[in-house]
Amino acid sequence: MSGLYRRLLRPVLFAQEAEEVHERTMRVLSWISRHELVCNAVESFFGATSLPIEVLGLKFPNPLGLAAGMDKFGAALPVWEALGFGFSELGGITFHSQPGNPGIRLFRAIPEEAIVNRMGFNNPGAEAFAQTLAQWRNSGRWPHHPVGINLGKSKTAPLEQAPEDYAKSFRALRSYADFFVVNVSSPNTPGLRQLQDKAALSEILAAIEEVQRESVEGRGLRVEEISRFQRANSSHSTLDTRHAPVPILVKVSPDLSFEALDDILELVEPRRISGIIATNTTITRPQSADAVSRRVYDEQGGLSGKPLRARSTEIIRHLYRQTRGRLTLIGVGGIFEPDDAWEKITAGASLLQLYTGLVYNGPGVASSIVSGLTRKMEELGCSRIQQAIGVANNS
Repeated sequence: MSGLYRRLLRPVLFAQEAEEVHERTMRVLSWISRHELVCNAVESFFGATSLPIEVLGLKFPNPLGLAAGMDKFGAALPVWEALGFGFSELGGITFHSQPGNPGIRLFRAIPEEAIVNRMGFNNPGAEAFAQTLAQWRNSGRWPHHPVGINLGKSKTAPLEQAPEDYAKSFRALRSYADFFVVNVSSPNTPGLRQLQDKAALSEILAAIEEVQRESVEGRGLRVEEISRFQRANSSHSTLDTRHAPVPILVKVSPDLSFEALDDILELVEPRRISGIIATNTTITRPQSADAVSRRVYDEQGGLSGKPLRARSTEIIRHLYRQTRGRLTLIGVGGIFEPDDAWEKITAGASLLQLYTGLVYNGPGVASSIVSGLTRKMEELGCSRIQQAIGVANNS
């Protein structure tokens, strides 16, 4: 199916401006999401085989998820499950609505299967986003797989007010997600990456933790008495989903040094970090012999796609070794084929995400990768995907 997309449909789409194609595609997917029979038909073509894994106290039908940035408005929530994804991460969402950066802001380096974007957290704002999610829930179209929400800082919020800004978004949305991601690593909001500093990040996580505490202790409970992994999933929770502590993950930049990453790891226990997403887009650029790619690489913004694969895997491997495999890692960056996904799992990732791979390989990519992972497991003699996590670090 991916081959057909690449040969026939992709050339037509790629002849058009990238963001316009994205918006049209999201409108189509939104329409599909609102029609159950059509959505079921999509699942019959593109649904993935079962490859279950349980991490973060959540049950995932397979380890491959949709990365943040694709569905910033929650417009197509049900369709991601139909397309074979084992979970979806929506956003990034800021407390205040914002249009993002001006002008053309999404570029394809087609020969090298990469994308440069400087979108700038264009989104409807946390409270409007909560209303959209409430509509999906009330419609009975909520997916069965885990749903995460990526939180960013409002552009209008000064850096010193970042903890309050993130906390307000979390408060508005906490009952609609199985996990949250604190995004302090996008290169497209001025000053945002400064919040990866240990002290600044600690303040943000403390503010979010306080919102969690208010909710839990308001019911006469203590956060310390409730495992942050207690919810099996949104529909089989042992606690009211409006009050149970939800896993909080941090998304890191591929441009951080190992020393800076180690500083973030020091916050895992005191600030109850449940996992790390490695990685966001990069501001570095590879060497290229292709003139078109070089012009795209000259654009400001974050680079994703195949050129990011090796660096994101390197960071996953470092984080896995530093934490001795005790911290959940979600690998993202340059995943196009089963080999790319397998590389990240064996380096230490429990879960995976893709964005650019979907753009370049089309709607069959999730099913193809999950089937490929199943074959890899058989070759290794694994009965469960958990047995493959981090095995490349044992050699």
